[in-house]
Amino acid sequence: MSKVKGKLGNDFCPQSLFLYGTKKDDGSPNFGLFCWFSYATVEVDGEPRMGVMACIGDEKLTKDLLRKNGVFSANLVTERLLSLADYYGCTSGRDNADKMKFSPTVEWGQVLDVPTIAESPVSFELKVLKEIKVAQGSDIFLCEICNVMIDEKLTDKSISFIERLKCASPVLASGETTYNSIDGRCLGKWGEPMKSLDKK
Repeated sequence: MSKVKGKLGNDFCPQSLFLYGTKKDDGSPNFGLFCWFSYATVEVDGEPRMGVMACIGDEKLTKDLLRKNGVFSANLVTERLLSLADYYGCTSGRDNADKMKFSPTVEWGQVLDVPTIAESPVSFELKVLKEIKVAQGSDIFLCEICNVMIDEKLTDKSISFIERLKCASPVLASGETTYNSIDGRCLGKWGEPMKSLDKK
């Protein structure tokens, strides 16, 4: 293998997309699209537990509500949810009062008072333990996983993991501002999938 010096970036390190669910002051749900989401060991009541770290850049409504309420959901984005997720990712909640005019089927958390998405095969209910400011406008939230809701089909160990992963059909955010499937298909550039919502 021959390597050359590349530009700084994560083009070939794709990450799964998640819709973060927060509760607005009027009790209605708010969703935003994020992908800088990974796992970490966190300490809860003096004991190590599996948690997550969510990095959010810029100031936005999701971050406002996350700081205010201290809880949120992270819902895995699938190909079925991509048009909606793309819309949420391209539409500011601060600047668009009717952002939630397009909405998934909302279910409220089993453990925390957070909106989750019924169409998502995996939904985490998360409690913020600590916020770390890492750069101007960029913050990492270390969170405890308080509950996970998962599609029952994905728990069937008689089916191989890779087949269950294909069944979940997560959407990946990779380089060059595109969405991709788990099996390598291009699902469109940022801002394209949401155009189909106006036709529904």
